[in-house]
Amino acid sequence: MNNDEFFVHDLEKHDTKDVIDSHINGELTVIWRDWDNIIEDHPKMVYVNSVNPKEVKGPHLHKNRTTYFACIEGEIILVIKDSDGKFHEITVNPKKPSLVCVKNGIAAAIINPTEKISKVLVLADIAWKPNDNEMENVDFVNYDFNKWMQK
Repeated sequence: MNNDEFFVHDLEKHDTKDVIDSHINGELTVIWRDWDNIIEDHPKMVYVNSVNPKEVKGPHLHKNRTTYFACIEGEIILVIKDSDGKFHEITVNPKKPSLVCVKNGIAAAIINPTEKISKVLVLADIAWKPNDNEMENVDFVNYDFNKWMQK
């Protein structure tokens, strides 16, 4: 999925091997490399955002910052409202890793529909500063968040 306001990039996932007998001992997921050109302006801030079970963060938009999301534990639903008012629901989890870009000026919410805490690695092209007034809370009036909260 790709447009001018957001995009989803499938991430590379590689098995890792033991140095002695080469059995598979885990995996490595490439989130970002400077030479991939996935992220136009290299990240100036990287952080982990945790979302409690059955909770919603947002919706809000960033006036200047473009943000990239990769779910590293659990599962999230990113709900993005494009400039035409259409909602896009994107499921993100480590099983099929992806990097979701939400451009500045586009509103989004993060939903954790699971019973466990979900963790999201976030990369941003502009670092957050206290009192920078860069974020704006918005209301997704016609969106049903409750559909994700049922057991």
